[in-house]
Amino acid sequence: MEDRRNGIRRATVAGIALVVQVSWIYFMFYRLSSYYQLATVITQFLSVVLALKVYGKHTNANIKMPWMFFLLVLPLAGVIFYTLFGSRFSRFFTKRRYKSIYGIFDSILISDRTVLNELRERDKVGFGQSYYISKHGKMPPYKGNKIRYFSEAYEGIAAQKEDMKNAKNFIFMEYHAIEDSESFREIEDILVQKVKEGVDVRILYDDMGSIGFVNTSFTKKLKKKGINCRVFNPVIPILNIFMNNRDHRKITVIDGKIAYTGGYNIADEYFNIVNPYGYWKDTGVRIEGKAVDNFTIMFLEMWNSIKFDINKKEHIDRLLNQADYFEGEEGIIQPFSENPLYEEKVSRNAYINLAKSANDYLYIMTPYLIIDDLLNDELTMAAKRGVDVRIITPGIPDKKVIYSTTRSYYAALAREGVRIFEYTPGFMHAKQHIADDKYAIIGTINLDYRSLYLHFENGVFITDNPVILEMKKDFENVFEQCEEVTHNYSSDRSTVLRIRQCILRLFSPLL
Repeated sequence: MEDRRNGIRRATVAGIALVVQVSWIYFMFYRLSSYYQLATVITQFLSVVLALKVYGKHTNANIKMPWMFFLLVLPLAGVIFYTLFGSRFSRFFTKRRYKSIYGIFDSILISDRTVLNELRERDKVGFGQSYYISKHGKMPPYKGNKIRYFSEAYEGIAAQKEDMKNAKNFIFMEYHAIEDSESFREIEDILVQKVKEGVDVRILYDDMGSIGFVNTSFTKKLKKKGINCRVFNPVIPILNIFMNNRDHRKITVIDGKIAYTGGYNIADEYFNIVNPYGYWKDTGVRIEGKAVDNFTIMFLEMWNSIKFDINKKEHIDRLLNQADYFEGEEGIIQPFSENPLYEEKVSRNAYINLAKSANDYLYIMTPYLIIDDLLNDELTMAAKRGVDVRIITPGIPDKKVIYSTTRSYYAALAREGVRIFEYTPGFMHAKQHIADDKYAIIGTINLDYRSLYLHFENGVFITDNPVILEMKKDFENVFEQCEEVTHNYSSDRSTVLRIRQCILRLFSPLL
């Protein structure tokens, strides 16, 4: 509890520092403009130049609009905020850290062409998706893997602990948020014991994601116990308070043989130890087999992006090719990652491909529904083709502004036949799509701009595996616990509500 209070205090200090820093910059420019008319002219000129630069970017129009509006309507504030949060400068620190490992692992994972060739022969749709992820995400597909689905986070973490107890060589954990509390206690005890047995234990967490859960002593405490720990993109008041490009992944890799991923972090609310937002619904998967290599590479990319020594290269041989091939296991498993510093948006396009190819149904669980026009069009076009498109969102929000923004997207979907369900017991945090009993994506990728454009993410594309039917059964159980709100948004809204929602949607890419 003390660590959480300290973490909250650190978050408050960082927030105050951000406000002070931005206010000071604004004040200095404002005073300069007051004394020198030329400064005002230069600021207005810069705002127009930056607006044109934003317009010419190779990115989504929805992301361009709020920045162009901000720059042209409020030139001084727009120039300052865009420079700090929207320009290349805002990503400078992240890119500088990540630059040292660009491409270093690209040739490590060799795609088995027979897997794609077999898929091409029997399933053109599955082949197209898998080929796209393999080519642009640099993560190949695999046959002969075991996969297990967890409809509740507590089931996933329980199985994860048992596998960790049996680790012989290494345990790699990468999470957006870790809370130094009850949910982490048993895991910490297991990891300490494994260290004593000579197991290589590493933990990587995102500082912004964990800022309300742990303080700066958390890393030192783990290192004293022999657990190697690194922090992604530390929040340092005044010096580094950029909050874009966070590590939103959730990965555990054990001996290169077993991997876990899903929506849940290691914090009490994810396992319903505490219930600040009602019942917390989350899901995950356990993968055993060659596909685990993809997760190992994902972890090593992030681990080395924080501290990379070209003279101390990782001994990849002892970390990869450790898993067995399981004869008779059906379907293709393809773990993949999202790197926001690359122009190609793999996660977004994988979701679009799933919507394009659905014939019978497309079911989606997501905590946030803040999507661009192309995703909106593909979801509504699927509904117009007669596909049963259903989206489950939370019934109780964790962030009220984001919740209101999510609801502002309902009407455009509902009017075209997409069915919207709200999970009445509490907060829906799972991130998964399934279609036609044949295809699924599960992982950390929300349907919002941060996940699709700004964060480091991971997911798993699954095709022709019985686990998809287990996921479908879970969807059907959850539908029974939801309130369908489609009809509430299919009809006309009041003028005041429409204006409010238009404003929320305009600025939604910045939330």
